[in-house]
Amino acid sequence: FNLSLIENVENMSDKVADKPAPAKPPQLDDIPELLTTMVEETGEKSAAATKRIYELCDVGHKQNRVPMVCSGKWDVLTPLAKCLTQESGDGRHLACLALNNLSIPTENKRVMALGPASKDVIGGLCKVIAEDKQESYLCCICLMNLSFLEASITTILQHSPVEEGEAPVDPLGNTNSLLRVLEKLLTNSPSVPKSGSGKSEGVRWACGLIKNLAKSEENAALFGKTDIPKCVIENIRSTTAPPSRWTSNSLEDFSLFVVLNLAQWPISKEALLEAGAIDAVKPIMSEGDLQGLKATVSCALLGAEWSAFPDGAQPASKSTAELMTNIVEKKGKDGQYAYGVFKLYTATKAFCDLSKAAAAGDSGDGESNTKTLAVPSAVALCFQVISDLVLAAADDADGSSKYVPDVKSAEHCACAIEYLLPAVLQASDPPRKSVQSEKAAGEIAQMLTAYADLSGTTEVGQVAAKNAAGKIRASGGTARPVLEISHDLWTQYRKREGQPLDQ
Repeated sequence: FNLSLIENVENMSDKVADKPAPAKPPQLDDIPELLTTMVEETGEKSAAATKRIYELCDVGHKQNRVPMVCSGKWDVLTPLAKCLTQESGDGRHLACLALNNLSIPTENKRVMALGPASKDVIGGLCKVIAEDKQESYLCCICLMNLSFLEASITTILQHSPVEEGEAPVDPLGNTNSLLRVLEKLLTNSPSVPKSGSGKSEGVRWACGLIKNLAKSEENAALFGKTDIPKCVIENIRSTTAPPSRWTSNSLEDFSLFVVLNLAQWPISKEALLEAGAIDAVKPIMSEGDLQGLKATVSCALLGAEWSAFPDGAQPASKSTAELMTNIVEKKGKDGQYAYGVFKLYTATKAFCDLSKAAAAGDSGDGESNTKTLAVPSAVALCFQVISDLVLAAADDADGSSKYVPDVKSAEHCACAIEYLLPAVLQASDPPRKSVQSEKAAGEIAQMLTAYADLSGTTEVGQVAAKNAAGKIRASGGTARPVLEISHDLWTQYRKREGQPLDQ
């Protein structure tokens, strides 16, 4: 996705930089001389040298991209970043194209976003966007490319330049910070910019960049204190294209992803709710494709009521449980999403928030809503996530899981189980004694207690697990079909993985 995106930009750029080919194609050995010309000359001479650097890493010379950045022989990044500040359009444009190509390989992203030249690279790209130059969309694509390296996203959004010798300024308080520059780009664009225009491309790729940057809680908190949440909701609200026609990497596709990522964290969630996010996103839930899934997950995370989910929330329950399963099994869904697009803590939080909405929608001790979510495969998956964390915490454990969950995911699963207990513990009709249910209740309560006692378990997770363990233990003796089948599925999983059954 990341690659093809930039190759398309390269194809566009080949038309831009299509001057008569020089007699001798450039070689890597020419780099020192070209860098000297780029830095010491100006105007056409400098632009011609920049063009040769670009040609060295263009679509026909992909093999040069990693050596140019990672070999340690040259510093091509600082001179290219310097060219971004040139007034001459040609040199600036060619530097943007070259940086875009160099930002594609994974190895290069770390050097460009976190290495010695990162301040110059991020600063140069940010300056072009701030000055609203025609290359600003290329700079957004380049930064978006770098932001696929998750280790870089906090550093990128913390970019907040000040004059030399001045005290650092928080990104929120600095009009020149990347955060404020992106906000300005989104708020100053016409509500429906002409499709394909420089302005609309800038806004589109800025939303793609924000989508990646919004994956961390720290960054989401910053976005939540700007007008960016309001802008992405407006993008969704004002589109004329039906969601079934939204293509991958379109403005609408990116905007809905931004909503999903921001909805996970408290400060940015609040900003989305104030902007009317639930009403804007709710109609998209009835789509059965990727956009429908994103809208469903977003509405769950935003705390939409159970009644807001179409068809008695059957599709929502099925798709969020399937998403959790696919992530744990390290697979995507054909035609919708690849593995790695969604994080386990996002999927488990959506399932947990949906369970909360179901429990709140059930009257008194009823279980009609929670029953929709408490299918044995989903309940067993929650047990699996929690027990895998317990297992990972024991250093000497055999057969630890192929997917080690994070602390947050385990917390979400513990809370989901507590919300779903009315359905999970529903007695058989007519009631009967069951040794199997008693065994299941004992093992599950023991595992939940072990999770609650882990040093890294959050207070919320502890309370939910202890409450659930107490109620499950007390339910033993009477047949509980959902609990039994869920326990059986969880046991099968542990046997397959060669895990101990007495944890």
